[in-house]
Amino acid sequence: MRLGRVIGTLVPAVIYHGLEGVPMLWVQPLTKETKPTGMPIVCADGTRMAGPGELVTYESSREAALTLDPWFVPVDHAVVGIIDTYYLADITDDGEVR
Repeated sequence: MRLGRVIGTLVPAVIYHGLEGVPMLWVQPLTKETKPTGMPIVCADGTRMAGPGELVTYESSREAALTLDPWFVPVDHAVVGIIDTYYLADITDDGEVR
């Protein structure tokens, strides 16, 4: 899974069979420190609950197509979860958490 932040929504002009009712979201990929990395991508929202400003996890490629019902709809990226709390531990060289 990858980390991203929803930065907007899209309204498709043509909807592929199997994607009816699935929201499309603009997602900014993030590093584990929640810093933006790369260009924003379009994700199908498999949760059907994510909105702008939310921190999400998403899948890419074949795994993205498997997250939606029916399987194997033509998507490159799909949101699979919404993150309520994100904590990045500071781990020392000897394995202790600060």
